[in-house]
Amino acid sequence: MLERAVPGDRSRPDGEIVALLRERGPALVALSGGVDSSVVASLARAALGERVVAATVASGSVSSRELDAARGAARAIGLRHRLVHAEPLTDERYRSNGADRCFRCRSVETRALREAGEAEGVVQYLDGIQLDDLGDDRPGIRAMDDAGFFHPLLWAAWTKADVRRYARSVGLPNWDRPSNACLASRVARGEAISQELLETIDRAEGLLLDRGFRRVRVRVRGGEARVEVDRSETGRLAEEPLRAELTECLLGLGFRAVVFDPEGYRPRDQLPVVR
Repeated sequence: MLERAVPGDRSRPDGEIVALLRERGPALVALSGGVDSSVVASLARAALGERVVAATVASGSVSSRELDAARGAARAIGLRHRLVHAEPLTDERYRSNGADRCFRCRSVETRALREAGEAEGVVQYLDGIQLDDLGDDRPGIRAMDDAGFFHPLLWAAWTKADVRRYARSVGLPNWDRPSNACLASRVARGEAISQELLETIDRAEGLLLDRGFRRVRVRVRGGEARVEVDRSETGRLAEEPLRAELTECLLGLGFRAVVFDPEGYRPRDQLPVVR
Protein backbone atom coordinates (compact mmCIF):
# COMPACT_ATOMS: atom_id res chain seq x y z
CA MET A 1 0.00 0.00 0.00
CA LEU A 2 1.41 3.38 -1.01
CA GLU A 3 1.67 6.05 1.64
CA ARG A 4 -0.87 8.78 1.08
CA ALA A 5 -1.55 12.05 2.76
CA VAL A 6 -5.15 12.69 3.73
CA PRO A 7 -7.16 15.91 4.00
CA GLY A 8 -5.98 17.84 7.02
CA ASP A 9 -2.35 16.74 6.74
CA ARG A 10 0.21 19.50 6.36
CA SER A 11 1.29 19.59 2.75
CA ARG A 12 4.92 18.75 2.18
CA PRO A 13 7.19 21.28 0.40
CA ASP A 14 8.57 20.60 -3.06
CA GLY A 15 12.03 19.89 -1.61
CA GLU A 16 10.70 16.84 0.21
CA ILE A 17 9.11 15.52 -2.97
CA VAL A 18 12.37 16.01 -4.88
CA ALA A 19 14.34 14.21 -2.14
CA LEU A 20 11.91 11.28 -2.16
CA LEU A 21 11.95 10.91 -5.93
CA ARG A 22 15.75 11.06 -5.99
CA GLU A 23 15.89 8.28 -3.41
CA ARG A 24 13.45 6.09 -5.36
CA GLY A 25 15.50 6.09 -8.57
CA PRO A 26 15.01 6.40 -12.37
CA ALA A 27 11.45 7.25 -13.32
CA LEU A 28 8.83 7.28 -16.03
CA VAL A 29 6.26 10.06 -15.72
CA ALA A 30 2.85 9.55 -17.33
CA LEU A 31 2.58 13.00 -18.90
CA SER A 32 -0.81 14.09 -20.19
CA GLY A 33 0.09 17.69 -20.93
CA GLY A 34 -2.07 18.95 -18.07
CA VAL A 35 -0.61 20.93 -15.21
CA ASP A 36 -0.68 18.12 -12.60
CA SER A 37 1.47 15.64 -14.50
CA SER A 38 3.66 18.47 -15.79
CA VAL A 39 4.47 19.50 -12.22
CA VAL A 40 5.38 15.90 -11.36
CA ALA A 41 7.61 15.80 -14.46
CA SER A 42 9.28 19.05 -13.37
CA LEU A 43 9.88 17.73 -9.84
CA ALA A 44 11.23 14.45 -11.22
CA ARG A 45 13.56 16.36 -13.53
CA ALA A 46 14.87 18.34 -10.54
CA ALA A 47 15.40 15.11 -8.63
CA LEU A 48 16.79 12.81 -11.28
CA GLY A 49 18.03 14.86 -14.21
CA GLU A 50 18.45 12.69 -17.29
CA ARG A 51 17.19 9.60 -15.45
CA VAL A 52 13.58 10.58 -16.22
CA VAL A 53 11.50 9.91 -19.32
CA ALA A 54 8.11 11.50 -19.95
CA ALA A 55 5.65 9.18 -21.69
CA THR A 56 2.30 10.12 -23.20
CA VAL A 57 -0.32 7.62 -24.27
CA ALA A 58 -1.51 8.04 -27.86
CA SER A 59 -4.90 6.45 -28.53
CA GLY A 60 -8.22 7.14 -30.18
CA SER A 61 -9.52 8.83 -27.05
CA VAL A 62 -6.69 11.39 -26.89
CA SER A 63 -6.98 14.43 -29.15
CA SER A 64 -4.05 15.70 -31.20
CA ARG A 65 -4.22 18.92 -29.16
CA GLU A 66 -3.54 16.97 -25.97
CA LEU A 67 -0.56 15.26 -27.58
CA ASP A 68 0.78 18.66 -28.67
CA ALA A 69 0.32 20.00 -25.14
CA ALA A 70 2.28 17.05 -23.72
CA ARG A 71 5.10 17.57 -26.20
CA GLY A 72 5.22 21.26 -25.29
CA ALA A 73 5.30 20.54 -21.57
CA ALA A 74 8.14 18.02 -21.94
CA ARG A 75 10.10 20.48 -24.07
CA ALA A 76 9.62 23.29 -21.53
CA ILE A 77 10.78 21.04 -18.68
CA GLY A 78 13.71 19.67 -20.66
CA LEU A 79 12.70 16.02 -20.62
CA ARG A 80 13.02 13.35 -23.25
CA HIS A 81 9.51 12.53 -24.44
CA ARG A 82 8.00 9.31 -25.78
CA LEU A 83 4.63 8.59 -27.32
CA VAL A 84 3.34 5.21 -26.16
CA HIS A 85 0.62 3.69 -28.31
CA ALA A 86 -2.20 1.89 -26.54
CA GLU A 87 -5.73 1.33 -27.77
CA PRO A 88 -8.52 0.83 -25.21
CA LEU A 89 -10.98 0.34 -28.08
CA THR A 90 -9.64 -3.21 -28.39
CA ASP A 91 -11.37 -3.94 -25.05
CA GLU A 92 -15.04 -4.82 -25.55
CA ARG A 93 -15.96 -3.71 -22.03
CA TYR A 94 -14.42 -0.31 -22.72
CA ARG A 95 -16.40 0.02 -25.96
CA SER A 96 -19.64 -0.87 -24.17
CA ASN A 97 -19.05 2.16 -21.90
CA GLY A 98 -20.23 0.70 -18.64
CA ALA A 99 -19.40 1.81 -15.13
CA ASP A 100 -15.89 0.34 -15.39
CA ARG A 101 -14.96 2.13 -18.65
CA CYS A 102 -12.33 4.34 -17.03
CA PHE A 103 -10.79 1.39 -15.20
CA ARG A 104 -10.62 -0.65 -18.41
CA CYS A 105 -9.03 2.26 -20.28
CA ARG A 106 -6.41 2.96 -17.64
CA SER A 107 -5.58 -0.73 -17.37
CA VAL A 108 -4.74 -0.86 -21.08
CA GLU A 109 -2.75 2.36 -20.87
CA THR A 110 -0.76 1.43 -17.79
CA ARG A 111 0.26 -1.90 -19.29
CA ALA A 112 1.70 -0.06 -22.27
CA LEU A 113 3.44 2.49 -20.03
CA ARG A 114 4.94 -0.26 -17.87
CA GLU A 115 6.29 -2.01 -20.97
CA ALA A 116 7.83 1.27 -22.15
CA GLY A 117 9.35 1.84 -18.72
CA GLU A 118 10.86 -1.63 -18.58
CA ALA A 119 12.59 -0.96 -21.89
CA GLU A 120 13.96 2.27 -20.40
CA GLY A 121 15.22 0.60 -17.22
CA VAL A 122 13.12 2.75 -14.88
CA VAL A 123 12.22 1.62 -11.38
CA GLN A 124 9.38 3.98 -10.51
CA TYR A 125 6.25 5.06 -12.37
CA LEU A 126 4.73 8.44 -11.55
CA ASP A 127 1.45 10.21 -12.30
CA GLY A 128 -0.18 13.56 -11.53
CA ILE A 129 -3.00 12.51 -9.18
CA GLN A 130 -3.43 15.13 -6.47
CA LEU A 131 -5.57 15.56 -3.36
CA ASP A 132 -8.59 17.17 -5.04
CA ASP A 133 -8.93 14.17 -7.35
CA LEU A 134 -10.04 12.02 -4.41
CA GLY A 135 -13.37 13.87 -4.25
CA ASP A 136 -14.50 12.34 -7.56
CA ASP A 137 -15.52 8.84 -8.55
CA ARG A 138 -12.23 7.94 -10.19
CA PRO A 139 -11.92 4.23 -10.99
CA GLY A 140 -8.90 5.19 -13.09
CA ILE A 141 -6.99 5.85 -9.87
CA ARG A 142 -7.57 2.24 -8.84
CA ALA A 143 -6.11 1.10 -12.14
CA MET A 144 -3.04 3.28 -11.59
CA ASP A 145 -2.65 1.81 -8.10
CA ASP A 146 -2.99 -1.72 -9.46
CA ALA A 147 -0.23 -0.99 -11.97
CA GLY A 148 2.12 0.22 -9.23
CA PHE A 149 2.11 3.94 -10.04
CA PHE A 150 3.20 6.32 -7.29
CA HIS A 151 1.34 9.62 -6.78
CA PRO A 152 3.91 12.19 -5.53
CA LEU A 153 1.40 15.04 -5.26
CA LEU A 154 -1.00 12.91 -3.27
CA TRP A 155 1.83 11.77 -1.00
CA ALA A 156 2.66 15.44 -0.42
CA ALA A 157 -1.01 16.45 0.15
CA TRP A 158 -0.93 18.99 -2.68
CA THR A 159 -4.23 20.36 -3.93
CA LYS A 160 -4.90 21.78 -7.38
CA ALA A 161 -4.21 25.25 -6.01
CA ASP A 162 -0.82 24.09 -4.70
CA VAL A 163 -0.03 22.56 -8.08
CA ARG A 164 -0.88 25.72 -10.00
CA ARG A 165 1.12 27.92 -7.62
CA TYR A 166 4.19 25.75 -8.03
CA ALA A 167 3.78 25.51 -11.80
CA ARG A 168 3.57 29.29 -12.07
CA SER A 169 6.58 29.79 -9.80
CA VAL A 170 8.80 27.62 -12.02
CA GLY A 171 7.46 29.07 -15.26
CA LEU A 172 5.56 26.12 -16.67
CA PRO A 173 3.63 27.40 -19.71
CA ASN A 174 0.52 25.39 -18.85
CA TRP A 175 0.23 26.55 -15.22
CA ASP A 176 -3.30 27.87 -15.78
CA ARG A 177 -4.43 25.42 -18.48
CA PRO A 178 -7.97 24.14 -17.83
CA SER A 179 -8.28 20.54 -16.75
CA ASN A 180 -9.32 18.09 -19.42
CA ALA A 181 -10.42 14.49 -19.72
CA CYS A 182 -10.36 11.85 -22.44
CA LEU A 183 -12.80 12.12 -25.33
CA ALA A 184 -14.68 9.02 -24.18
CA SER A 185 -15.79 10.90 -21.06
CA ARG A 186 -18.11 12.95 -23.30
CA VAL A 187 -20.22 9.91 -24.24
CA ALA A 188 -23.25 9.15 -22.06
CA ARG A 189 -22.81 6.05 -19.93
CA GLY A 190 -24.07 2.93 -21.65
CA GLU A 191 -23.79 4.28 -25.19
CA ALA A 192 -21.25 2.45 -27.30
CA ILE A 193 -17.89 4.08 -27.96
CA SER A 194 -16.38 3.86 -31.42
CA GLN A 195 -13.39 5.40 -33.14
CA GLU A 196 -15.73 7.28 -35.46
CA LEU A 197 -17.64 8.81 -32.55
CA LEU A 198 -14.45 9.87 -30.76
CA GLU A 199 -13.15 11.50 -33.93
CA THR A 200 -16.44 13.35 -34.38
CA ILE A 201 -16.31 14.67 -30.82
CA ASP A 202 -12.70 15.74 -31.36
CA ARG A 203 -13.62 17.67 -34.52
CA ALA A 204 -16.62 19.24 -32.78
CA GLU A 205 -14.57 20.50 -29.85
CA GLY A 206 -11.91 21.72 -32.26
CA LEU A 207 -14.50 23.95 -33.95
CA LEU A 208 -15.09 25.77 -30.67
CA LEU A 209 -11.48 25.86 -29.56
CA ASP A 210 -10.48 27.34 -32.91
CA ARG A 211 -12.94 30.15 -32.23
CA GLY A 212 -11.19 31.05 -29.02
CA PHE A 213 -13.24 29.26 -26.37
CA ARG A 214 -10.89 28.21 -23.59
CA ARG A 215 -12.63 25.16 -22.12
CA VAL A 216 -14.99 23.06 -24.21
CA ARG A 217 -17.04 19.90 -23.74
CA VAL A 218 -19.25 18.43 -26.45
CA ARG A 219 -21.23 15.78 -24.60
CA VAL A 220 -23.12 13.20 -26.63
CA ARG A 221 -26.32 11.32 -25.84
CA GLY A 222 -28.53 9.62 -28.40
CA GLY A 223 -26.91 11.48 -31.28
CA GLU A 224 -27.47 14.88 -29.66
CA ALA A 225 -24.52 17.18 -28.99
CA ARG A 226 -24.68 19.25 -25.82
CA VAL A 227 -22.11 22.04 -25.86
CA GLU A 228 -20.55 23.44 -22.71
CA VAL A 229 -18.04 26.27 -22.42
CA ASP A 230 -16.72 28.11 -19.37
CA ARG A 231 -19.46 30.01 -17.57
CA SER A 232 -17.61 33.25 -18.30
CA GLU A 233 -18.03 32.54 -22.03
CA THR A 234 -21.67 31.42 -22.22
CA GLY A 235 -22.75 34.93 -23.21
CA ARG A 236 -20.46 34.91 -26.22
CA LEU A 237 -21.66 31.43 -27.17
CA ALA A 238 -25.23 32.76 -27.29
CA GLU A 239 -24.37 35.59 -29.71
CA GLU A 240 -25.39 35.54 -33.34
CA PRO A 241 -24.23 34.83 -35.96
CA LEU A 242 -21.71 32.65 -34.06
CA ARG A 243 -24.38 30.42 -32.51
CA ALA A 244 -26.06 29.73 -35.86
CA GLU A 245 -22.69 29.11 -37.52
CA LEU A 246 -21.66 26.60 -34.85
CA THR A 247 -25.03 24.86 -35.00
CA GLU A 248 -24.70 24.41 -38.75
CA CYS A 249 -21.13 23.10 -38.43
CA LEU A 250 -22.01 20.64 -35.68
CA LEU A 251 -25.05 19.32 -37.52
CA GLY A 252 -22.77 18.92 -40.52
CA LEU A 253 -20.63 16.54 -38.47
CA GLY A 254 -23.62 14.21 -38.17
CA PHE A 255 -25.25 15.12 -34.86
CA ARG A 256 -29.04 14.94 -35.01
CA ALA A 257 -29.46 17.96 -32.75
CA VAL A 258 -27.35 20.59 -30.98
CA VAL A 259 -28.03 22.10 -27.55
CA PHE A 260 -26.00 24.91 -25.97
CA ASP A 261 -25.93 24.55 -22.18
CA PRO A 262 -26.78 27.97 -20.70
CA GLU A 263 -25.17 27.04 -17.37
CA GLY A 264 -21.79 26.35 -18.96
CA TYR A 265 -19.17 23.78 -18.08
CA ARG A 266 -19.60 21.60 -15.01
CA PRO A 267 -17.66 18.49 -13.99
CA ARG A 268 -19.47 15.37 -15.12
CA ASP A 269 -20.49 14.39 -11.60
CA GLN A 270 -22.36 17.70 -11.25
CA LEU A 271 -24.49 17.24 -14.36
CA PRO A 272 -28.22 16.53 -13.99
CA VAL A 273 -29.21 12.89 -14.29
CA VAL A 274 -31.07 12.15 -17.53
CA ARG A 275 -33.46 9.21 -17.34
